[in-house]
Amino acid sequence: MVIKIDTESQEFQQEYTKTLSFTDKVCNQFGFVYNPEDEINESVKTGLTRNKLIYGKRYCPCFMVEGQTEEERKAANNRICPCKPALEHEIPNDGHCHCGIFCTPEYAAKHVIEKSAVQVSHTHSRGLSKEECLALLDQKDLDSDELESLIEAREIGLVDFILVDVREWMEYKGERIVGTDFLVPTTSFYQALSQIDDKKDENIIVYCFSGSRSAYCQQIMKKMGYNKVANLAYGIVSFKGQTQRG
Repeated sequence: MVIKIDTESQEFQQEYTKTLSFTDKVCNQFGFVYNPEDEINESVKTGLTRNKLIYGKRYCPCFMVEGQTEEERKAANNRICPCKPALEHEIPNDGHCHCGIFCTPEYAAKHVIEKSAVQVSHTHSRGLSKEECLALLDQKDLDSDELESLIEAREIGLVDFILVDVREWMEYKGERIVGTDFLVPTTSFYQALSQIDDKKDENIIVYCFSGSRSAYCQQIMKKMGYNKVANLAYGIVSFKGQTQRG
């Protein structure tokens, strides 16, 4: 049976107004702020309102509500907003709850900068600011536009990072990204990595042909104590910037 809730109904709109007051109260009580992405906030608030009308409680809309009766739902330990995992683990560790609506002020501010950096990188409307560069370098994965913009910013001294090719020597000689600092082949990875053993706290970007080898190397490096390692997703094959041979 599909439960149909009319979001235009007076009943829903009245409950939605109460949900707005509820989420405002949560933010004020715990010092949270809303996600900078309004679409996320709207979706979560709508889901909370829906669950309140169906179940009588504002269960987290990002998880299924288990149990047919109130007693069964209580025994199933369903998440009720603001849920314990979010308050105790997700927000302190990740900066936001699983649903994304509640954030720390620091996470929200950083997210705004990251979004701006991505937009600038893809439109090339202007050069990156230093804050935008650092926000991009803090990401797990970068695309071609983002790496190209970072290389341009490095050339003018705005930011510094190490660009590492983890392919083999013959691939490196065949074609590599202009600005590559080190070759650390996967066949001699641990030995070649000694070249940057003293750079574990510096920003590092790794790349390979398609992004898979470098993603694997990224994981190994992080386990070895390299703190800031980003990966060029889809590898050099996707890169639109300058390359060189020989």
